[in-house]
Amino acid sequence: QVQLVESGGGLVQAGGSLRLSCVVSGNIFRFDAVGWYRQTPGQKRELVANTTSTDITYVLDSVKDRFTISRDNAKNTVHLRMNSLKSEDTAVYYCFVEDAYRIYLGQGTQVTVSS
Repeated sequence: QVQLVESGGGLVQAGGSLRLSCVVSGNIFRFDAVGWYRQTPGQKRELVANTTSTDITYVLDSVKDRFTISRDNAKNTVHLRMNSLKSEDTAVYYCFVEDAYRIYLGQGTQVTVSS
């Protein structure tokens, strides 16, 4: 069973920064992709950023000048650095990993940006 443990969410003022971290059980190399979704109440889950086993990186257009995804393979950890946060970034952020069969999600961490 894959376990994902997220940390780093919280309340921040607009313009501030946060870094989300996700520790993945087992070897992170075995997954095709790792990354982050976010979701607000009543809305569909949105892919924020991911990075693949072939080092291809995707970042959502609306955040790509402010958010950076990185991975520490030695620590089986993926990070999401979020700068210049805006109120519209408020959401629950979910770490995920994906293999050939399914996507595994973490429990989510709340990010709230106050204006």
